[in-house]
Amino acid sequence: MVKEIERYGIPIVHIATITTISTSVGANRIVSAVAIPYPVGNPKLPQAEEQAMRHELIDKALNALTTEISEQTIF
Repeated sequence: MVKEIERYGIPIVHIATITTISTSVGANRIVSAVAIPYPVGNPKLPQAEEQAMRHELIDKALNALTTEISEQTIF
């Protein structure tokens, strides 16, 4: 599905815990996630630290959206 959306000129960022799978399915912009049960968070952290971690991950994904790439890239 990622390839089809990008075919229309809409950039996609795939946040994934197992980046090799993202690569094999053809995602072009890949952001490495935290862990399989909680890809964009860590409930063991204090709330403030977890929110900061989430913000950092989303900032990385937004940066990936605006970065010109010519091949699959893991951010």
